[in-house]
Order: sequence, then structure tokens, then C-alpha cells
Amino acid sequence: MMKLMINGKATELDTEPDMPLLWALRDLLGLRGTKYGCGKGLCGACTVHLDGQPRRSCQLTVADAASGEVTTIEGLSGNGSHPLQQAWREFNVPQCGYCQSGQLMSASALLASNPAPSDAEINSAMAGNLCRCGTYPRIRAAIRSVAADADSGAGARAAEDDA
Repeated sequence: MMKLMINGKATELDTEPDMPLLWALRDLLGLRGTKYGCGKGLCGACTVHLDGQPRRSCQLTVADAASGEVTTIEGLSGNGSHPLQQAWREFNVPQCGYCQSGQLMSASALLASNPAPSDAEINSAMAGNLCRCGTYPRIRAAIRSVAADADSGAGARAAEDDA
């Protein structure tokens, strides 16, 4: 049995320690918001947080994740009220939507560590997340919007309301 902390809840999984975290999340726990993209950690569709840092769950084993706290897109906000999720809707970011959970997880980690990033910092933080639909300008605009709201206090209030 492997013990993990996922989305703030202690979880035990009856699996091999070398199972990719992505498959444990999707197949064993039914957390299907985290997507399989390339299986090589190159596209970012499977991004989750491990101790607040964006990580590719296809490249993490269950044993790797057992040492920290995992947050998936479901843990970002159960009802879609996280300020980034709201901005994603406001700016019509998703087209096909497949990459969006990974995009949101990378963006939320960026804003947690840097609440007022420059465009260059946004581009750098988001560079590992590929979007086949090319919505990068809308992704940047949504992130800038949340950062601006945080500067004015509105984003912080929305995040507190979600908690």
C-alpha cells in the first residue's frame, strides 16, 4: 500500500511504487482532470503540483509523490471558482480544452510564487505547456488579469472566498 496526500486528503493506493502518478490519479482514483498528452513530460497536459511546484505526473511515480502533497486540477477548485478558472472563462481561453488543466496548474504555481509576473516571466513559466489550438495570447491575458486583480486585492478576496 502506498500512502499519498492528494488534494488535502490522505489516500492509500494498492499499487506498485513505480506506477506513474498520472495513471494512479486517473485509473485508481478517478481524478480524470489530469490529462495524458505525450507520456514523456514534454507537453504539460498532465501537470499537477507536488508541494506547490508544477510537475509532470506522467514522469512522477507514485513513490515520488508519496514524499509530498499532490494537488490536481480538481484540488485547485472543486467548483471552478478559482480566479484563474474564472479568467479562463472570461477570456475564452479553451478551444478544444485538452491542455487546459495542465495550463491552469502551471499558471497557478506561477502566481503563487510570483503574484505580479512580467510577460517574459509568464512566457517562461508557461513554455512547457503546449496548446495545439494556439491560445497563448489568451492564456497570457487571463494570467495578467488575475495578477492585476491580486494587485488590487480582488484576486486575493476571490481566492479566500474559494477556500
